[in-house]
Amino acid sequence: MIRIGNTCISSTTIVLIVALVLIGGMAIASIIGLNESTESSIDKIPQDSVQVWIPTEDDIKYQDSMWTIINRTQKDVDIIKEDIDHIIYKLDKIVYEDGTSDSIRVQIEPTKDNQNR
Repeated sequence: MIRIGNTCISSTTIVLIVALVLIGGMAIASIIGLNESTESSIDKIPQDSVQVWIPTEDDIKYQDSMWTIINRTQKDVDIIKEDIDHIIYKLDKIVYEDGTSDSIRVQIEPTKDNQNR
C-alpha cells in the first residue's frame, strides 16, 4: 500500500492504472498512425501514370537469343562437370591392388551418354 496524503492506494490499483495508460496510449498511437499512413499512401499513388510494357518484335528476338545462349551455356557446363567427374573418378582409382598405377586402365561403365567417348 502506498499512502498519498490521507488516501491509501493498493498495488492492484497502481497496476490497473499503469495498464490503462499503456493500452490507451497504444490505441491513440495506432489510430493516429493509421490515419496518417492511409492519407499519405493515397496521395502517393499516381492515378494516370499506369504504363504497361509491351515488348516489340525486336525485344522478343533479343530475349529468345539470350535464352538460347543461356541454354547452350548450361549444357556446356553440364558436359564439363561430367568430364570433371570422370577425371576425379580415374584419379581416385589410380593405385591398383597389384601395385601398378595407371589411370588409363580404369574403365568407366558404358552408358548412353558416354558411348561416343
